Amino acid sequence: MSRLFTPFTLRSLTVPNRVWMAPMCQYSAAHTGPGAGVPGDWHATHYASRAVGGTGLILVEATAVSPEGRISPGDLGLWNDRQAEAFRRITGLLEDQGTVPGIQLAHAGRKASTALPWQGGAPLSAPEGGWRPLGPSPLPFDEGHPVPAELSVRQIDEVVRQFAEAARRALAAGFRVAEVHGAHGYLIGEFLSPHSNRRTDAYGGSYENRIRLALRVVDAVREVWPDGLPVLFRVSATDWLAENGADESAGWTVDDTVRLAADLRAHGVDLLDVSSGGNAPRVRIPTGPGYQVPFAERVRTRTGMPVAAVGEITGARQAEEILTAGRADAVLLGRELLRDPYFARRAARELGAAAPVPVPYLRAG
Repeated sequence: MSRLFTPFTLRSLTVPNRVWMAPMCQYSAAHTGPGAGVPGDWHATHYASRAVGGTGLILVEATAVSPEGRISPGDLGLWNDRQAEAFRRITGLLEDQGTVPGIQLAHAGRKASTALPWQGGAPLSAPEGGWRPLGPSPLPFDEGHPVPAELSVRQIDEVVRQFAEAARRALAAGFRVAEVHGAHGYLIGEFLSPHSNRRTDAYGGSYENRIRLALRVVDAVREVWPDGLPVLFRVSATDWLAENGADESAGWTVDDTVRLAADLRAHGVDLLDVSSGGNAPRVRIPTGPGYQVPFAERVRTRTGMPVAAVGEITGARQAEEILTAGRADAVLLGRELLRDPYFARRAARELGAAAPVPVPYLRAG
């Protein structure tokens, strides 16, 4: 039996296979007005097509917990009930095909307020519809980026509350998996790394202080999320500074990630979604097929925590080998699912596994 098409259970939730869709922003929500952040026809079609294609779990793209937490004005949000109600259409479409609907809850931190990628992705000024980003410290992400407003302790408390409220709305909207976005240089990841966190209070300095926001957010989400449903956490295993010659104390490392995995597990996180990078610009990242899988494998081997692997996983047999070798418990596909919404069904045929076919398609054999 193909490992890729073996069900996987987290708490009381069983995902029908281990071909999962990674969160990938579509930047296609309305920008302003009452429809800002609301999923529309594009999102429904985009996600439903991957469900029809046999994907076991779909993690909907980074969804902002507040307006200022958006990467761009086109991001989805869950800071109001209108957004939550619109998501019901999507979760219903996914569940109709046997796909588990999940969502990534996010705050962009100092990387917020940028133009859409196909419009250059540069920071937006106020006249262009931008806003001042927030961060752990008044350090811009890169040259040409604005200095973020340093979050006060009161504002940190508000961010934690916003994650909890967004999780509550996600549950009401029909999502069965919640993922906390702690990767790619966005707010929670910014707090984790000494490269972006220069605070001297209880949220900066030591490892224990820098992970405090991550643990508080996980606790807040876990408190409103049912005991029988899983909470995931996405992490950048390294910001690639040490690998680029910097002192290990200058950034976030793989050893830090292994340590964090154990702490997150103690706070109720059920699986670590292991990516890398995004917090330091212009670092050299040696990409290639499965280039981030060793990070997931290291977490799994060292802690026993379930992990999902990402990063240029594009073939059925490649994904199968990752799982059968015990390097990860599931694979999260990104660009490959953009190229081929039916990857899971094609992979099942290639591996000799069974994949359900929507009833209206049975005539195709």
